[in-house]
Amino acid sequence: MAIRSQEMRPAPRSNNAPMRPYVAVPPISIHAVAYAATVLLALLAIYAIMGNVVGWGRDRLDDMRYGTPRTYHVEAIVGPGDNAAAPSRFIAMNLNRQVVVYQIPAGDTAQTRVITGPYLFGAGEDKTPVLLSFRDLNNDGALDMIVNVKSEAIVYLNRDGQFQALSPEERLQLAATGS
Repeated sequence: MAIRSQEMRPAPRSNNAPMRPYVAVPPISIHAVAYAATVLLALLAIYAIMGNVVGWGRDRLDDMRYGTPRTYHVEAIVGPGDNAAAPSRFIAMNLNRQVVVYQIPAGDTAQTRVITGPYLFGAGEDKTPVLLSFRDLNNDGALDMIVNVKSEAIVYLNRDGQFQALSPEERLQLAATGS
């Protein structure tokens, strides 16, 4: 095995060594800048138009699903008089930004109850659908009502067929159990 030594520093350049040819970089033309700006503005306009089209389409889809005012209905067996043949009917509505839930126990309209929910703030909130779901959150054997508005869930506990908003203590208990 041979060992070879080599100088690590570059060799000094002699005056008669050939130099690399100078390549001139052309300046950026005003036409190229104008073209790039036009393309960016066109992309921005397309983005804005598509956002409006998607929002309009979402509103039309909600109009077909929930109507105007936004209305959602569901049946559930939640009270002592309910059974599979006569469950309670719930109608959730967004009436001019006020969440209102009508409960018709066992289909008997003479016993209709009104549960008033929160008032919705913000632009376009009069068109926000209100959805309902039912789960036993406090493990008492009765289904509790969950009112879903946008990304918020408002819990009403079922106490003998009557739905009541959570107290601060109950809210802490539910948060501790992870329900």
